[in-house]
Amino acid sequence: MDESNKSSFGKRFLDKFTAVSVKIGNQVHLRSLRDAFATTMPLFILAGLGVLANNVIFPLFAHGKTLADLQVWGTNITNGTLNIAGLALAPVIGYILSTNKQFKNGILPAIISLASLIIMMPGSISLNTVKDAKPVSVTGGLSFANLGTTGMFSGIIIGLLATELFIWFSKMKHLKINLGDNIPPAVSASFNDLIPSMLTLSIFALIAALLSVFAHTNLIDLITNLIQEPLRGLTTSLPGMLIIYSAGNFLFTLGIHQSVINGTLLDPLLLINMNKNMAAFAAHKPVPYILTTTFRDVFGMIGGTGSTLCLLIAIFIFSKVKANKEIASLALAPGIFNINEPVIFGYPIVFNIPMMIPFVLMPVIGNLIAYFCTSIGLMNRVVVMTPWTTPPLLNAYLCTGGDWRAVLIQILIIVIGVFFYLPFMLISERVMKKQAELQS
Repeated sequence: MDESNKSSFGKRFLDKFTAVSVKIGNQVHLRSLRDAFATTMPLFILAGLGVLANNVIFPLFAHGKTLADLQVWGTNITNGTLNIAGLALAPVIGYILSTNKQFKNGILPAIISLASLIIMMPGSISLNTVKDAKPVSVTGGLSFANLGTTGMFSGIIIGLLATELFIWFSKMKHLKINLGDNIPPAVSASFNDLIPSMLTLSIFALIAALLSVFAHTNLIDLITNLIQEPLRGLTTSLPGMLIIYSAGNFLFTLGIHQSVINGTLLDPLLLINMNKNMAAFAAHKPVPYILTTTFRDVFGMIGGTGSTLCLLIAIFIFSKVKANKEIASLALAPGIFNINEPVIFGYPIVFNIPMMIPFVLMPVIGNLIAYFCTSIGLMNRVVVMTPWTTPPLLNAYLCTGGDWRAVLIQILIIVIGVFFYLPFMLISERVMKKQAELQS
């Protein structure tokens, strides 16, 4: 294959890959899911702060009853954030999906989604009345297990299904109730949506009844066991996470934000891991997962996507190009807070072939190092969801519950990243110099 054919094949591949990725990212259900998680993100960040306060900050100066009294604050935050994660997601998804599909009233699909989720929950919960006693089945209550992190995926599925079903019924003209022109618009609209609402909720109630009577189970458990856990196990495995995340980062080098891939295919499932870690840590139980959203961000996005803080340091130390140093100076302040668009588009990394390689591979290296160190016990698992703008070193310390070893490991990753970026930076500078000479 000659050079022109290779170039043509490469261009066709990039064009096809880009088109498919953009199509996936803009798919209405995936886009709605991404936006729903972005909307509820403050809840999960607040949950992380509550867990951090209860298990790291308060024990520094309080003990016994004083500590227990202080921890009521963090427990209340956990109950109002992590423990209603699934309950919060369903209506938010209903609202955003219906809005994205130009449905006239987004509030009603949100209510329908919430009601459908409650309908599908088991009618009884198991409680331990006395420590080590046999569990007792109690009716008339809802479990935080189903409302919270375990029910997140169920909230997603039911939110999507209930909204689609309701909108489908709402489009059927013969299901609308026409009260005439003299009726207030709000009353008329509510009657138009009455039958679609009744049909949607009745269908979910029928499914719940059939599952309970004939299969002695519920849709929440079915979704969790048959869909959520296998899918999360595949996507959030180390190879699966690195492949999907690298594909998103590669898109960023083409000028397409990595969230079109990562925000739809990866983040929701990694967030389930993160929330389960926080819940386990808050309950003083073993922390189950290494890979979470915060783990990936803290050790694979140092200074932003591509760990570009390493590049900025390399520029300051080794670059002799004045323009690059000026760009690095401008990009440093936002880079400390993991905002790196100035370096991505200003250096640039976009469509800069030499820089595309470390931009995609450095996050893989960082995550592999942190994963290995965590798996052999050199640092704690990530148990606190820190805001993504938390500066490096501080975020490593906070997210691991105050483990200083995580800071050292992040410093090691930064040092490796500087020298990994260095040869590609020098090649890029040579290419830019030759291009400038040719233009002059």
